[in-house]
Amino acid sequence: VRRHQEVHVVMGNEACDLDSTVSALALAYFLAKTSPAPKAAFIPVLNIPRAEFALRTETTFLLGEQGIPAASLIFRDEIDLEGLHRAGLLSLTLVDHHVLPGADAALEEAVVEVLDHRPLERDRAPGCQVTAEPVGSCATLVTERIAQGPPGVLDRPTAALLHGEDGRPSLSPIRGGRLTTDGPRLSPPGTILLDCVNLSPAAGKVTPRDVACVSLLEERFPELPARDTIFEALQAAKFDVSGLTTEQMLRKDLKVLSGDELLLAISAIYVDLETFLRRPDLLQDLDAFCQAQGYAGLVAMMISFNERNEPSRQLAVYSRRETLRSVVCQALEEATTPSLHLQPLPSPWSCVSTYAQGNALASRKKVLPVLRAAL
Repeated sequence: VRRHQEVHVVMGNEACDLDSTVSALALAYFLAKTSPAPKAAFIPVLNIPRAEFALRTETTFLLGEQGIPAASLIFRDEIDLEGLHRAGLLSLTLVDHHVLPGADAALEEAVVEVLDHRPLERDRAPGCQVTAEPVGSCATLVTERIAQGPPGVLDRPTAALLHGEDGRPSLSPIRGGRLTTDGPRLSPPGTILLDCVNLSPAAGKVTPRDVACVSLLEERFPELPARDTIFEALQAAKFDVSGLTTEQMLRKDLKVLSGDELLLAISAIYVDLETFLRRPDLLQDLDAFCQAQGYAGLVAMMISFNERNEPSRQLAVYSRRETLRSVVCQALEEATTPSLHLQPLPSPWSCVSTYAQGNALASRKKVLPVLRAAL
């Protein structure tokens, strides 16, 4: 601010998962290398307080493998975006989301670009560049963007970050300078791989464009470790909740929806429902978590995978407000886009409703609009 220097922030969503983090880091680097505005500082910002970084176990694992220390990262509580904006110095690019929460409404006019893989929920100002494509991973869109840029910008460290490996592969050209889906089937980008569940069609996330970006990086970096090795390492790191308290498990992959004067938390939890319900003092922990954060209720989606990497999902709906719990449960039970095929399960408490989710392809991302509409 003192030097009146423009600051261009690239920021992911509040979940700050691996896809969001890598997308912000890689795109900010690309913009810094290619921008015609040499005086601007391009800064990737992880959209969580630094204290919460330890909860992103797959992200800390991958960045550690790449030799990127946490001390070199910038977190949301370490940069005054509002102050930069008031000084007229902020440009903001959003990756892996496109709607700022209400607390950040003042930053909306600073948004100059959006890259997201969700359906658009709102229009942007004409001057804002919007890329919203239904692919499995936002890192796919970032990889496409970098690949279409000047030759050489997709260097080994950037590709390794997108890929998720810690070797030292050598460069090889893309055939014809374009995305291809042929070529050797080696190891896809770790970030895309994790988001698309090892490119498994059964998970319902992978698209041809995700596969095309996998091939692109495979062709440029042919000496990569086995796909299953990378996926299993990232999967194990992501789902490792051993040692976490219930409150940390709920915060680890959390989204929050706001309705009429109430907040609803939606957590993805990487254990099966039975294991979760057996946690000591669980009901007291749910009460304390919601009271401390001002949440009127909580929807927890349990996610586990079988040996074929096929997902299994279960739901738990908690609220001390019977009316809210009833509205949420009814919305989930009667949802048609998509239909969740819920089967009620026994619950140890009246304030917690539990379900087996027959439609395992309905991820939390697809359930969020159902809950938003109910609120």
